[in-house]
Amino acid sequence: MIQRFAKPMVFILALLPCAWLFYRGWNDALGANPAETLIRATGDWSLRFLCIALAITPLRIMTHTPALARFRRMMGLFVYFYVTLHLLCYSGFDQGFELTEIVHDTIKRPFIWMGMLAFGMLTLLAATSFQGAVRWLGGKRWQKLHRLVYAVAVLAVLHFFWMRAGKSDFAEVWWYGGILSVLLGWRVVRR
Repeated sequence: MIQRFAKPMVFILALLPCAWLFYRGWNDALGANPAETLIRATGDWSLRFLCIALAITPLRIMTHTPALARFRRMMGLFVYFYVTLHLLCYSGFDQGFELTEIVHDTIKRPFIWMGMLAFGMLTLLAATSFQGAVRWLGGKRWQKLHRLVYAVAVLAVLHFFWMRAGKSDFAEVWWYGGILSVLLGWRVVRR
């Protein structure tokens, strides 16, 4: 009975940060700089869901809970959802959806092109996340392609690091970097 409701419950829980941001925006409670608040919050939630998605396999293996694998694809798609919101908030609120401004800003600031590169990779992963893509590509090729998520993790931390470098505020960067290093290191050691 609990297993039947597990996926819908996880889905609802994963939408709560978005709902909270929407609620705060609707009630004009995003602070003095709403655009920056939304860009930062969606970026933070992207990293959090990336950590969760990458933690599922180690947790599944260490706790002998194969049922956790059912949530891996959903968490990966939520990473893409929050990264897409992050990009939309940046493109819309910061750049007014002006493509030339976005391109100019991307070229000028390395942390943005690092984020754009990660977004491109995530788009490829999201586009091939459905079961038909596994059959079309073949299991081994699909698995190889989806190992790009490790590169995405590195790019995400670099994006965050370079963004924070201008303010010399690295506390959160080290936390996310440490968590992702442990999760990626676990995979290297296991091989």
